[in-house]
Amino acid sequence: MPNYSQNSKINFNFKFLFLLILFAFQNSFAQEIKAKDSLGNSLKIKQFIIPAALVGSGFIMLYNPKLNQNIKDDIQKHNSTFHTSIDNYSQFAPGAAVFALNAFGVKGKHNWKDAGLIYAGSIAIASAFVLPLKAITKEERPDFSTNNSFPSGHTAIAFASAEFLRQEYKDTPWIGYVGYAVATGTGILRMYNNRHWFGDVVAGAGFGIASAKLSYFLYDKIFLKNGWNFTLTPIYQNKTLGFAYNYNF
Repeated sequence: MPNYSQNSKINFNFKFLFLLILFAFQNSFAQEIKAKDSLGNSLKIKQFIIPAALVGSGFIMLYNPKLNQNIKDDIQKHNSTFHTSIDNYSQFAPGAAVFALNAFGVKGKHNWKDAGLIYAGSIAIASAFVLPLKAITKEERPDFSTNNSFPSGHTAIAFASAEFLRQEYKDTPWIGYVGYAVATGTGILRMYNNRHWFGDVVAGAGFGIASAKLSYFLYDKIFLKNGWNFTLTPIYQNKTLGFAYNYNF
């Protein structure tokens, strides 16, 4: 006989995740509307309330793992053989969409060179948050493979990518919603692949959103203010895609 009480709790938790992430998007968009008449990007504490709440929720579940375990059990009960590698690619999809849209003439806030710098910064900042925490917390993955589960790196990159997409096309809100939907799907797939706990995904989302916001701030205060001193050109050689970097002294 199904445990309707437990299933109701699990469904509530997933709804809570979706609503919290949706609120994060709407809150971030509202902040941009208020600051529309100001020049450049400024670092406002309000912009980090929702990311901080997501990260804090992840830490609470890290040290109170009952909720994590209940959600894992519910997912794996009916999906124990589920596996997909889509999440390895979907984490970058919102970011790649920025360059694809620009290539098709749908211009974002920045040209491809500036956008590339901002996106690379977002990924670098997210990695700077995630990788040390994985080594410090040593949380065992739900599939018992390794002890580097918290927080979810895939989810952090996915939400950094989604916030990057939203920032570039903030005048077209539905594009940002699509990016956040893809990022949320990436986090869910990490749990269905049995690679991450619910708390890992929630914290990863918070770190990702914060990373993109910090990258825009650094771009505004360093590169936009001081000007470019280097060029970055895409190259393709020996079946390998890369970039040629040239710094002007």
